[in-house]
Amino acid sequence: MADMSLTKNPMPEQDPQVRARNFDEVALGYSEELAVAEANRCLNCRNPLCRTGCPVSVRIPEFIEKVVARDFDAAYDILTSTNSLPAVCGRVCPQEKQCESKCIRGKKGESVAIGRLERFVADYHNAKKEKAPIVVPESNGHKIAVIGSGPSGLTCAGDLRKMGYDVTIFEAFHKSGGVLVYGIPQFRLPKEIVQVEIDNLVAMGVKIVNNAVIGKSETVDELFEDGFEAVYIGSGAGLPQFLHIPGENLLGVYSANEILTRTNLMKAYRDDYDTPLKHFHNVAVVGGGNVAMDAARVAKRLGDGHVYITYRRGMDELPARKEEVEHAVAEGIEFQLLNNPVSVVGDENGRVTGIELIRQELGEPDEKGRRSPVPVEGSNWVLPCDAVIIAIGTSPNPLIRSTTPNLNITRKGAIETDENGKTSREGIFCGGDAATGAATVILAMGAGKTGARSIDEYIKSKA
Repeated sequence: MADMSLTKNPMPEQDPQVRARNFDEVALGYSEELAVAEANRCLNCRNPLCRTGCPVSVRIPEFIEKVVARDFDAAYDILTSTNSLPAVCGRVCPQEKQCESKCIRGKKGESVAIGRLERFVADYHNAKKEKAPIVVPESNGHKIAVIGSGPSGLTCAGDLRKMGYDVTIFEAFHKSGGVLVYGIPQFRLPKEIVQVEIDNLVAMGVKIVNNAVIGKSETVDELFEDGFEAVYIGSGAGLPQFLHIPGENLLGVYSANEILTRTNLMKAYRDDYDTPLKHFHNVAVVGGGNVAMDAARVAKRLGDGHVYITYRRGMDELPARKEEVEHAVAEGIEFQLLNNPVSVVGDENGRVTGIELIRQELGEPDEKGRRSPVPVEGSNWVLPCDAVIIAIGTSPNPLIRSTTPNLNITRKGAIETDENGKTSREGIFCGGDAATGAATVILAMGAGKTGARSIDEYIKSKA
């Protein structure tokens, strides 16, 4: 009998005043009792719409049914039958826009906390001392190369390995995980959890080559010469975008990518690492998405003054996840909304002293239904700060497209693909941010699954 409570069981969290000064995980996870109580809210619909909202088609009602029965091992097996990274997805997926947005319980009250249950099941499994041995699929003799070990590449590699392919991932960084390790902060996604998911793939037989910058160390075409029969490009979107306003080259202006990479991948917040990072006092972050929230919350933990988010629209228009905004507010991030940067202000030594903003009013909705910001003439003002972090988006790195002949590119510099991840070159497939520009982890994973299916069909068609 389903529990008819209208609200989700709340997620236990670190106190905001405490967590704003540490890098430990903010959300503490459900206990067994909370997980079972939340699972009991599921109606186990005959026609489960939640699945249609999941880019990797997790068998949601089935795994939740096992949680109700306290058979957490079976729940994990069901989850991982379609999702290679459940502990990651349970933490960073925008469930409120995907599976949970389709949940029937959400029609009256709050949807079932599908993401929190996914996290619980994955964490339960990872914490077990005794685990069933990982099955190593028999090789079918075909070699596939995957470029990038972010969510798209890892998913594609995992799915292909399960089908029997010999898969090698080429990763540019010294550490695997892509945006999961360099982009998302420790307090939102502990890196130890990402490593467990990667270790599972390696145990299954996926090979990973680090410090391999495809396009420099070797080209995509040279991978074919090395005997790989297909290549999946999952190299992400790591090229930061800037505002192109006066003063943007002053000392103290950073891309969110630089701050996040130094902090997350290179552990600048830890005394036992030598990663240099300036000590901030007052910081202005430009942008309103999840990356802006991450950068602001990292800056808060690394500094001792005010951290502001400047965004040209209002609170209702912020593209970031609701939960990320709520966490930022609770941690003392100050929002300067309806303000757009005009210039960065500096002193005679070329160091940032402030950011000049112009106030905005919301005008008519644009083609996507979002109200467009309109500048208020003569409303310029300066927000004092010693650092400005630009978090307005990223685009794909041009290295692969510039070293791979006859690869069609979109107007925005991404690699052009069809709905199956096929590019203009035979045997080359692509997905995730490299094909779409910056998007979500789960959409990149969905693209990785599509790419794996397409590569399997391609190899079989040649046999």
